[in-house]
Amino acid sequence: MSRALMLHEDAPRARVVELEDNQLPDLPVTVDIERSGLNYKDALAITGRGKIVRDLPFVPGIDLTGRVMSSESPDHQVGDEVILTGWGVGERHWGGLAERMRVKPEWLVARPEGMSAEQAMAFGTAGLTAMLCVMRLEEAGLTPQQGPVIVTGATGGVGSWAVQMLAELGFEVHAVSGKAEQRNWLMSLGAYEVHLRSDFEAKGRPLEKSRWAGAVDTAGGQVLANLLAQMHYDGKVAAVGLAAGADLPTSVMPFILRGVSLLGVDSVMINAQRRQQVWQRLASLPANLHSRMQLETVGLDALAERAEAMLDGTISGRVLLDPSL
Repeated sequence: MSRALMLHEDAPRARVVELEDNQLPDLPVTVDIERSGLNYKDALAITGRGKIVRDLPFVPGIDLTGRVMSSESPDHQVGDEVILTGWGVGERHWGGLAERMRVKPEWLVARPEGMSAEQAMAFGTAGLTAMLCVMRLEEAGLTPQQGPVIVTGATGGVGSWAVQMLAELGFEVHAVSGKAEQRNWLMSLGAYEVHLRSDFEAKGRPLEKSRWAGAVDTAGGQVLANLLAQMHYDGKVAAVGLAAGADLPTSVMPFILRGVSLLGVDSVMINAQRRQQVWQRLASLPANLHSRMQLETVGLDALAERAEAMLDGTISGRVLLDPSL
């Protein structure tokens, strides 16, 4: 028997249940989960506020880390420490908000040597996505010498990790947040200056005064449109979210007059080789980055309430699940 947070059609939508192993998906690798994370997409699924999950009952959770309990795959042995993010897990396939889960072997990557379960999920999908953004900007040629960079949604999981990573690489990082009370924390992460989200929400001109050499945008919508209008010549924007909307009310002006590059970042379907490369890069970061991150660890019974709080904007940093609590 193992416990899991399961979504149902009737109320309460999300409740903790006990499952026999034969009720888990019929897949080759069984993982005993040590930690998982509560992500924005998970919160939408748990609360029903977003069309993330279509088939109920369902176990959400888009990431997990743990040890292989049993395996029918030659790629993973009993006792292997593994990480799972993406591949539609937590959306189309049962996910990580559980004590145990059966998964496909190709969804798993090895947890880097020396990285604990807590560290892995402190990064989680959020940290993986942030590092993908950083690597996309680097591969496009962005360097600290070119000028300041800006990160939107900076108190969220992706944003807060992006602030730390870019600051660690020597960039002058500007953070955008709707939470003025989190200014000191963002500064402690390495932000040079903190800007209010409201400064970027009003409709602007197709081109504004150039301010930024690079950007990591988790917002989309008018916020992203305004960032594009404010980029330096040959500026680079890694776009990864749509918290402010899926529309992009901009013009071609930033692209054809300033040569701005809009770099799309996807963390769901990237191949295993790229995933392992990103996790090794995350493992190489200084350990003190974890001490600055706001982490809250909860058990299965607290997840539904924390999901509501996340969508209400009252959570900063990362919420982790320890299924043993």
